[in-house]
Order: sequence, then structure tokens, then C-alpha cells
Amino acid sequence: MVEISVVFLIIILSALIMEIIDSGIGMMYGTLLTPILILVEYDPKLVVPCVLLSQAIGGFAATYHHHKYKNAEFNWKSGDLKIAAFIFGIGLISVIIGAFIGIKLPKDYLKWYIGILCVIMGSIVLLRKKFNFSWKKVGFIGALSALNKSISGGGYGPIVASGNIAAGIQAKKSIGITDFAEAPICLASFIAWVALNKWTIPSYNLLIPLCIGAFLGGLIGPILLSKSKSHLLIARLVAILAIVSGLLLIGLGL
Repeated sequence: MVEISVVFLIIILSALIMEIIDSGIGMMYGTLLTPILILVEYDPKLVVPCVLLSQAIGGFAATYHHHKYKNAEFNWKSGDLKIAAFIFGIGLISVIIGAFIGIKLPKDYLKWYIGILCVIMGSIVLLRKKFNFSWKKVGFIGALSALNKSISGGGYGPIVASGNIAAGIQAKKSIGITDFAEAPICLASFIAWVALNKWTIPSYNLLIPLCIGAFLGGLIGPILLSKSKSHLLIARLVAILAIVSGLLLIGLGL
């Protein structure tokens, strides 16, 4: 039975804010929310699957609004749909591997991995290096991102969104593509975690408020993005938050 409390409402609000940020700039829901929840003493092996399912729900909502508000186009003939489908297809292979690693890793190791990942992802966003577009590079980005997502609940958007932008894809399209590809990856990762954990469903007291907040945030973020002329400053600020969260989590695990 779900307990409605102040903590329940705070979790909804946290997920709402993080998903608005994520669907507005293509990154940081899991990368920020996962270490924050662990820092307030939730079990990493509980946090990761809850974050995965809630972000899947938020991502599907965001994809609908990205298309509706023309941040990206997802009709059957669009290049945006082809890139998103390719990234998702490549990432599926990594999902099972990542979930298996996440289940087997000791809690402290998982904390360190997530913390280090936060620092790396935040740094990638800040550096914003450029490279020429190729399907091989996009495939590598999709595989690595899905592996990170399945292991830790974070690290997908920073690689895919920034990688696509660095490859020359227009920023708003890149964010829409990231949300489109990430939603089914998150859902597949959640199923893999639950299956490998003997089909045990995580605590509803964490899962349900995260899903509610992420769904609402996924509807709001794309609207704000459609009205925005630039999100570079916000992306840099969030990247700094990711680095700080990661360093705190690494320190907690020492």
C-alpha cells in the first residue's frame, strides 16, 4: 500500500523538476536524481530500477510533446525517427549486460561507479567537443549510453544529446531524438532489472511518486524548449550540478 506523506510529495516534485530539465535539455534526470536519492540514503539497487521506469514514462510523454511542438519530427519518413530508432536498436544489446552488472555489483561499488559517471558526464557536456557525423559513431554512442543507463539509471542523455549536437544535429532535434530513443531503453532496462531480480517490483512508495512527477515533467519540458532560443547556459549549469553530485557521492562511498 502506498503511503501518502510529505516525503512522497517531495519525491514527486523532485522528479517533476528533473524531468522538466531532462526533456528541456536532453539530459540529467537519472544522472542527477539517482545520486541525490542515494545521498539521502535510498538503496542504489532500489533507486536505479525506479528511476528507469519513471524516466521511461516521462520520456514517452516528452516524445509526444517534442513532436507536437515541432522540436523534432517523428513521422515515418523523418530522419529524426531513423536516428532515434537506430540508437535504440543498438542500445538494446547493452541493456541486458548493464542490468546484470548493476545487479551483481556491491552497493559501494555501484555508488562509486555512479559518482564517477556523474563527473564524467558533466565534464562531457562542459567540454562539448566536435566530431563528424557517422552511423558508426552514433551506434557507439547508443551502446555506451544504454550500458551506463542500465547499470546506474543515469548517463544516457549527456552522451546521446551532446554527441548528436557535436555531430552537427540541430540542438532541439537532438534533444527530441534523445528522449525518443531513451524512453524504450529505460523501459527495457527496468524489465531486465526486475527479471534478473526474480521479478521483484521495487517499493511503490518510491516508484509511484517518481512516475507521477516524471510524467508531468515530460509534458512541460518540451513546451519550454519550443519557446527557448538557447539552452547552452542551462546545460552548463546542470553539468556543474552533475559533477558536484558525483563528487559528493564518491566521497560518501569512501
